[in-house]
Amino acid sequence: MSRLMLGRTLERICKAVLLLCLVHFLIMMILYFDVYSQRFDIFSRFNNGRGVNSSRGPHHYYYNFSRPNTTFASYLATADHLLPSTKPEANHTPPTPKPLPPCPEVPPGLVGRLLIEFSSQITLERVQRENPNVTEGGKYTPPDCRPKQKVAIIIPFRHRDNHLKYWLHYLHPVLRRQKIDYGIYIINQLGEDTFNRAKLLNVGYTEALKDAEYNCFIFSDIDLIPMDDRNLYHCYDQPRHFAIAMDKFGFRLPYAGYFGGVSGLSKKQFLKINGFPNEYWGWGGEDDDIYNRITLNGMKVSRPDVRIGRYRMIKHERDKHNEPNPQRFSKIQNTKNTMRKDGISSLMYRVVSVKKYPLYTNISVEIGKPPPRPLKG
Repeated sequence: MSRLMLGRTLERICKAVLLLCLVHFLIMMILYFDVYSQRFDIFSRFNNGRGVNSSRGPHHYYYNFSRPNTTFASYLATADHLLPSTKPEANHTPPTPKPLPPCPEVPPGLVGRLLIEFSSQITLERVQRENPNVTEGGKYTPPDCRPKQKVAIIIPFRHRDNHLKYWLHYLHPVLRRQKIDYGIYIINQLGEDTFNRAKLLNVGYTEALKDAEYNCFIFSDIDLIPMDDRNLYHCYDQPRHFAIAMDKFGFRLPYAGYFGGVSGLSKKQFLKINGFPNEYWGWGGEDDDIYNRITLNGMKVSRPDVRIGRYRMIKHERDKHNEPNPQRFSKIQNTKNTMRKDGISSLMYRVVSVKKYPLYTNISVEIGKPPPRPLKG
């Protein structure tokens, strides 16, 4: 009896052990397939993310954080090569910018007649704020079109700082509306010897060409302001006289051969007349000599309509050491004989300094002294 009881007990123990083994086996199989499926899912996601021709769009990458001593930082350090490259291809070239159209013959932003007054106080700081697109040296290029000409504006100068502020205040906005590619050059005669306007203009032509490849030159007195922005500051087929109707002359041309105040010549036209005369010391005569040079070389002076070519002059007393030149009348009559030897080809001067300010370029020069006048008798 005792043996029978012992045998049944052993049978039950064996069945229990067998059942436990079976349960253990089932648990192990479940865990095995679960881990296997996770590993398979990880590798399939990585492979899909790395596929060159994958069409699923952006992928999210996964990492098994059950590995010992694993952190997200270490994953980033080891899995960077699995992420899509953000570097541009070696043969990628940026798109070619679309070329600008030519600037229109008549810019659309012109306003016509301008109100010009000299009672308000003007500072260079204010002018600079009003013209933020003007770059160092007083240069400007239209951002939305391609001008046909590059224009240097030459101003003979001495002791006219207040006039300069007004000129810059009015002219910078006008020139920008006219879509002119320009640079402004103030040619300052040093010393207190007799003033020589035409020689300073020759200096301005020469020095401007050292700074940029200009093909048009506008020569302007510092005290003349245009009253209409339709008076376009560029060069024409013939030498141009802009200031044809000044207020001091009752807004009329004083005489047919007048070429003073503001004028313009292309580089080719300027060289054809050998530039301007260097021997007109003091006030008057040089503009008539220039007119003679133009007509003697087979060219004609072009002018705007009298309603557009109106100018207002800043009133002032005549400068010291710029008294009327008593020899001007005899020199004008002799232009034909002197223009080949007196001009840009015979120009002599010395540059003392070149300073580029926000609104203009200042070139200070020494141009010598007038020759002694012959004694009367």
